[in-house]
Amino acid sequence: MKEITQLAAELGRRLQVLNAHVTTAESCTGGGIAEAITRVPGSSAWFEAGYVTYSNRQKTRQLGVPDDLFPKVGAVSQEVVEAMVRGAQEKSLSRFAVAVSGVAGPDGGSPDKPVGTVWLAFGVGEEVTAELAHFPGNRDEVRRQTVKAALEGLLRRAAVEIENQG
Repeated sequence: MKEITQLAAELGRRLQVLNAHVTTAESCTGGGIAEAITRVPGSSAWFEAGYVTYSNRQKTRQLGVPDDLFPKVGAVSQEVVEAMVRGAQEKSLSRFAVAVSGVAGPDGGSPDKPVGTVWLAFGVGEEVTAELAHFPGNRDEVRRQTVKAALEGLLRRAAVEIENQG
């Protein structure tokens, strides 16, 4: 918990240097990334919004994920998290965003997408990138590792933006 809070605080420092905001679009973490961010005093200066879209229907309604993606690629896919992050940025007007969708367990896994499979997407302005992760452990451990990976990914991207400004 302490490490995640420190990552969130550092993200806040970097976003304030950039005068930028971040938004989260979460499925498997159930709002855990937004919770970690808002644990930081003063986060209202750089945290815009958090979308918890656990069901496919809400991914479509709240974030504009095309309904026809789910039968084609599944909710835990690069295409879905990329659509989630774009929707989160569009709805919130944030420069930075992260989206996550995964199989936290203990069930729900398949041979193609075993428990611990998580897709993360990051939006910075117009640029969207996605990463596939496979986290070991039980449900809580998978969710915690996903929150950490999301914050670390945002930190890396904020560092690049700061470097590009200098």
